[in-house]
Amino acid sequence: MTERFALASAGDTFLRDADHRYRHVVDLPQNSRAVWNRLTADDALVSWSPVITAVRWTSTRPFGIGTTRVVTVGRFIRLEERFYRWQDGSRMTFAVKSASIPGLNRFAEDIQLEQISTGTRLTWTFALEGKAVLRPLLATASPVARSVTKAIAKGLADGAQWETREAGR
Repeated sequence: MTERFALASAGDTFLRDADHRYRHVVDLPQNSRAVWNRLTADDALVSWSPVITAVRWTSTRPFGIGTTRVVTVGRFIRLEERFYRWQDGSRMTFAVKSASIPGLNRFAEDIQLEQISTGTRLTWTFALEGKAVLRPLLATASPVARSVTKAIAKGLADGAQWETREAGR
C-alpha cells in the first residue's frame, strides 16, 4: 500500500491567491459538450498528457460534487482528488486530499469551459503550495511547472480528433 500524506484544505481563495498559480487558456474546435465528455472520460488526462500515466475514477457515474479520483503522475506520484464544484458541462474544481509524496501543502485545479463561435474556450487553473521545506524548490522549479501544466492543457488541443471512451457508452 502506498503511503499517503494529507494535504490542507484548498478552495477558491487559494486558487485565486496561491504563490504558484498557473492559468492556461486553450481554444478548441469542439463544442463544450464534446470537451466536457473528454474531460470526464475514463481515460481523462492520460490520453493527452505527457506526464499523467493513470487516472482512476473512484466514484460512480453520474459525477458531481464529491466525486473522487486518483491520478498518477509519472510512475510514483499519486494524487487523491475530490471535486468540490461540478457544474455539468461547464466547470469542475477539485482539491487534492492526499499525495503519495511528502512536501505538498495544498493543491487545487479549476477547469472552466466557455462556448465560443469557433468551439470552446477552456481555462485551466492550477494552484500549488509546498510545505516550508519544499517552497524554495517550488520557486526555483516554477518555470518548469508552468511548462508542464501548459503541455497538459495544450495536449487536449493537440488531440482535437479524439474519441471519448466512457463507462457505459
